[in-house]
Amino acid sequence: DMNYGILASGSCLLTDIVDQLHEPSRKINIVDRLSRHLAKGTPKDALKTYLTQVKKWCPDQPVIHIDDSDVVKPDGYKFESLGWVHDGSESTSTKNVYKKGYHVTEATVLTSSHHPVSLFSWIHSSAEKNFTSINDITFSAMERASALFEKATFVMDRGYDDNKMFLKLDSMGQDYVIRLTAKRKLLYHNKWVFATELRNRRKGKVKVQITASRKDIYLVLVYGITEHPMMLATNKKIQSKDDVIKIAKLYFSRWRIEEYFRCKKQMFQFENFRVRKLRAINALNFYITLCMAF
Repeated sequence: DMNYGILASGSCLLTDIVDQLHEPSRKINIVDRLSRHLAKGTPKDALKTYLTQVKKWCPDQPVIHIDDSDVVKPDGYKFESLGWVHDGSESTSTKNVYKKGYHVTEATVLTSSHHPVSLFSWIHSSAEKNFTSINDITFSAMERASALFEKATFVMDRGYDDNKMFLKLDSMGQDYVIRLTAKRKLLYHNKWVFATELRNRRKGKVKVQITASRKDIYLVLVYGITEHPMMLATNKKIQSKDDVIKIAKLYFSRWRIEEYFRCKKQMFQFENFRVRKLRAINALNFYITLCMAF
């Protein structure tokens, strides 16, 4: 009922979903029934079957994008553990805008036809009682992806330039392409230097070591797209110019997860839900994930 209603109405509002079900019962009773089911949380069997299906759509060693988004609820007062989030749509380079809302941690995998499909999607708030850190939720996304695919390439933006991320991916034996921040220091010829210093005097690829694991990795420099050359850290093998280009293309594929977020918000009015409990919100999010995938 949830999936049919979401697809037919293009909305995640329970009243809109119920309108599409055309059931003889009173509208309020059907809304209550759907609400009771959502309160039980995400069905484990459904999640397991969904992930099995996703695996069939993907190559053996796929590309996985991890990113954070937000759900803004500026007028919400009754929502459980409502926190404060950075509103990306209204913030500018000179001014940060914060509003009431939730964080969303998402991991999408590229299928064999290069379509982004969600592997992990979790709505959370630092105001929750048992909340530990966003890193822990990111690690849960990585672990789910690693359990499903023995080997993958994780592609992430500057927000994930963190020693803990590199150590976690190394411990799981996974490949990565992560964009570095200007603050990152790298070990080059037994000396610690800022990545920006290497960027200013080198081109192409540079063999370096990262602070965290002291393993040999490559710093790949991409010129001509942004004001300053992009700095990408990768542990993938690079033996030719084509390999360097592949690393850059892997990073650019990250735009797929941005499109995924936008599609979710526009096609299914993702930010417009009225379900109030986090458990139910995450169950509703799971049904939207199914609609997005199929």
